[in-house]
Amino acid sequence: MTANLTVEQAQAILKQFSCIETKLIESEQEKALLRQALLTIANLSDYLNLGICADTAEQGFAALKTYLEGLGYEIPLDTNKTPSLEGPVYIKFNTHKQSHYLDSYTGIYRGVLVSCQSSENDSIGGTYGHLPLDLFLKG
Repeated sequence: MTANLTVEQAQAILKQFSCIETKLIESEQEKALLRQALLTIANLSDYLNLGICADTAEQGFAALKTYLEGLGYEIPLDTNKTPSLEGPVYIKFNTHKQSHYLDSYTGIYRGVLVSCQSSENDSIGGTYGHLPLDLFLKG
């Protein structure tokens, strides 16, 4: 287990993921540090918006499920009412409303954008990603 991170350390790690360039995770240790950084900021947030860019809806919803569980949310995902889409997708999930939106996606990026929202602490708010789809996947 890694040591606790300060907010500043966590943000510095997360800001390496710029939404423009995809940063590769080189080791399990780096992945664990990224998870810890995200958890540090997410735990100080009022709620999160997750944006998932994936090759298929199945892959996107699997990533969403592991992110929600990894971030401590116990939100059942009901995808039965979600239209079926072929090809790459974008899924937006709001933890405050506990709802999602699915659409086709033509971009090149794959990964998860995490937008942290805080009404009391402006320094916590920010969007980080594209983080790996499998960041919280238990191996």
